[in-house]
Amino acid sequence: MQVKGLIARHPDTPLTSGQFSLRPLQAGDVSIDILYCGVCHSDLHMARNEWGVSHYPLVPGHEIVGRVRETGAAVSRYQPGDIVGVGVMVDSCGDCQFCQQHEEQYCEQGFTPTYNGTDRYTGKTTLGGYAQQIIVDQNFVVSVPDNLPLHGVAPLLCAGVTVWSPLMHYNLQPGQKVGIIGLGGLGHMAVKLASALGAEVTLFTTSPAKGEDALRLGARRVVISGDAQQMADCAQQLDLILDCVAAPHSLDPYLSTLKTNGRLVLVGIPDNPHPGPEVTPMVFRRLSVSGTSIGSIAETQQMLDFCGKHNIIADVEVIGGEGIEEAFSRMLAGQIKYRFVIDMQRTHWDFSA
Repeated sequence: MQVKGLIARHPDTPLTSGQFSLRPLQAGDVSIDILYCGVCHSDLHMARNEWGVSHYPLVPGHEIVGRVRETGAAVSRYQPGDIVGVGVMVDSCGDCQFCQQHEEQYCEQGFTPTYNGTDRYTGKTTLGGYAQQIIVDQNFVVSVPDNLPLHGVAPLLCAGVTVWSPLMHYNLQPGQKVGIIGLGGLGHMAVKLASALGAEVTLFTTSPAKGEDALRLGARRVVISGDAQQMADCAQQLDLILDCVAAPHSLDPYLSTLKTNGRLVLVGIPDNPHPGPEVTPMVFRRLSVSGTSIGSIAETQQMLDFCGKHNIIADVEVIGGEGIEEAFSRMLAGQIKYRFVIDMQRTHWDFSA
């Protein structure tokens, strides 16, 4: 089956519209008409081959919301007309200890990414959500609450669950004090979710201009991380910090704001390593630095249900697919609050470079 999508054909050329084939519908598959797809910064990295792993032609997109078009004969969870989501994964081995304990994101064989991965049925490269349709195994499809605006749901499938997962894994409790470093696509969802879970949220930022917005999103306090006095005033106050910044920076100033037994969790992935933290304070106050990947399918559904209950969506700007290169440019310049989302129904599919 041929569908239209936005295709990267070379790292040095813009995405253009084109056609590609979907795999045949398998017994356990769900065919989805895509309504919205979020624009993640990793989409830009992959389109430009900045990580050196891109396979062309490449169709980005892993923050997908759509309507079920058709289901395979063995599908029991969904039916045509259902509103569903697809995130960063579309398959995994299913047999390893992590798949068996419903943590597919840590599959020992590596999960199958929604795009630029290897389809386990066909052996071909997976193609993502900057497109009219997608076919996905039912076990990697989630239900979308019917009370949420769908354009604001799309980024929850990556940005939302990526920060939700560590909040769940480290058992965040109401009343605990949480720090969020950075107010971008990940950080703004971390502020919203942590505050809705009952935490007292402190946002760390290098930009004073982001303070008012952070408070609007749910932060209790905003700290300018370059201000030594403001940082000193936070000393040993926080239970948990989520570091959502994808640029190298010293972790030491933030570790100093943790209580004894506190934990700093790395969510953003910098292009170059962070400077190594000072070991002495970590040893004497039993501090931990850890990392976390995207969330599992179960956590994604849990997060969506929570967002439905609390009316939480991402702050987005909706574009047509023909605006993707301008969106990439504005992302690089930091000119977006906080996520672009492509509306497939308003996309003109006949544009070219």
